[in-house]
Amino acid sequence: MAKVSVKKKLQYWGTGRRKCAVARVRLIPGGTGAININGRSIDEYCDLDTLKLIIRQPLVLTETESKYDVFVNVNGGGFTGQAGAIRHGIARALIVAEPELRPALKKEGYLTRDPRMKERKKYGLKKARRAPQFSKR
Repeated sequence: MAKVSVKKKLQYWGTGRRKCAVARVRLIPGGTGAININGRSIDEYCDLDTLKLIIRQPLVLTETESKYDVFVNVNGGGFTGQAGAIRHGIARALIVAEPELRPALKKEGYLTRDPRMKERKKYGLKKARRAPQFSKR
């Protein structure tokens, strides 16, 4: 029987959340700095430069942009929520890969999950707080 050696790639995982978006992030060391979101490149996935900037913030801060390839599966929420979730996931994966980066990421607030959520709609109202238009007669 032939012996098959499977070389496993080292990878670091991180889960990020923001609003209703959930991002599962994989960092693969020794990469070229490519960021792949749901099977597409970051330039294809994000139209706005501000979203690309948000996603890259933890990598730029820790100067690890060209050190890792980033693969992301993200679902739920809108574009802004997804970008925030990806940023959170990248930061969490980075501290698994390099624990000494934790103070820098924590100081900038990238490890803190943003707790702001949409307020639920209440009965008798049009939205969470928007009352129906008042009519005197």
